[in-house]
Amino acid sequence: MSDNAAITVSHLSKQFDGIEVLRDIDLVINQGEVVSILGSSGSGKSTLLRCMNWLEQPERGKIYIGQQRIGIREDNQPMTNKQLSKIRESVGMVFQSFNLWPHLNVLQNVLVSLLHVKKMHKAQATEIAIQQLEKVGMLDKKDSYPITLSGGQKQRVAIARSLAMSPDVLLFDEPTSALDPERVGEVLAVMKQLSQEGYTMVVVTHEMDFARAVSDQVVFLEKGKLIEQSPPEQFFTQPKSDRVRQFLTTLDGSI
Repeated sequence: MSDNAAITVSHLSKQFDGIEVLRDIDLVINQGEVVSILGSSGSGKSTLLRCMNWLEQPERGKIYIGQQRIGIREDNQPMTNKQLSKIRESVGMVFQSFNLWPHLNVLQNVLVSLLHVKKMHKAQATEIAIQQLEKVGMLDKKDSYPITLSGGQKQRVAIARSLAMSPDVLLFDEPTSALDPERVGEVLAVMKQLSQEGYTMVVVTHEMDFARAVSDQVVFLEKGKLIEQSPPEQFFTQPKSDRVRQFLTTLDGSI
């Protein structure tokens, strides 16, 4: 493993009901990189992302967060929930469906993990939560409840919640797919800002303009296999595989 690797995926395979949805995936994501994962529906994109923080457990292969293997201990036994939780503190996850607590206001949603996972004093936790809400442009909504927010606002709160934990890596699982079209831009703007600040980000997305403009690498999955990985300009203008060429042609007819 490279000393610069934020995530290392080695020979990863995953099945659901006997059907192989990930097949022998190898992938290295370096610190500070933004990697977009593309592919048609059912190609295994979200499953790969969920394996990276052990929300899905693969049948074969290894995943390292930095230099620490996740899910399996050195004695080849499964990690305890406490051990898993410790590693997951360094991996922020932003879900398609926001996953905010409806009975807590915006500030409280960001505070929860700081208070109960990191065991911070409330004053320190509140200072961090306010900083992150300000970063995503949601500080003015700190006393509001999720039911009163738009989808884009909810997603920005979810991003602030992940940022508050000071993760080494941010995982985004189709973060704009549940949003009204006019709200997509506000979330992508926050993500672009984070990329400029040097956050390591892995993004499952259908937003081709974002993938092209912000990514350091673009990964394409097809039927559970990683069939192409390249810098965005090469991926979008000179794809190596016929399948990627077909995929891009279907999107806009430009290739």
